[in-house]
Amino acid sequence: MPNYRRTKHPGGTYFLTQVTHHRQPWLISDIARLALRTAITHVRHNYPFTINAFVLLPNHFHCLWTLPEGDGDLSTRLRLIKTFVTKRYGNQLEIYADISSSRQKRQERNLWQRRFWEHLIRDDRDFANHCDYIHYNPVRHQLCQSPQDWQFSTIHRFINQGIYPPNWGMSEIPEMFNSIWDI
Repeated sequence: MPNYRRTKHPGGTYFLTQVTHHRQPWLISDIARLALRTAITHVRHNYPFTINAFVLLPNHFHCLWTLPEGDGDLSTRLRLIKTFVTKRYGNQLEIYADISSSRQKRQERNLWQRRFWEHLIRDDRDFANHCDYIHYNPVRHQLCQSPQDWQFSTIHRFINQGIYPPNWGMSEIPEMFNSIWDI
């Protein structure tokens, strides 16, 4: 089995992408949103982290999380969230897809991809670029015409707090590094 190496930077801020198994589009259903919200709340009780930005799409989510000082364990948090959703809400989600023998052997379900993508945020510009990527992502996936049209996003909080102007991303694509668009 491969040994995946992840950056462990205590107190760091990370950009994460988690995708559903075979990109099944179940994440924005009412029960899935409740499941994910409940799981995050539950996990944050024992493993605190700050959610700086978040967007929920039908088959994946992107977020920026900041871990507490002295704690760099991002993987445990995401594993616990995925496990909570799977065990507590898996049957209610009614996702009927074949479970491979490999997944059966590991007693896994068919909700999530095993791995996730992460990037340690380097500085304020990197943080801002990833926030822009997160908030513009529904438009990029042609789910809405403007970022403000997508209800499952922290863009609304960013606008209310004055971080973004009310018309952010409506008339032009935010300027970002090409490498982020490749995620």
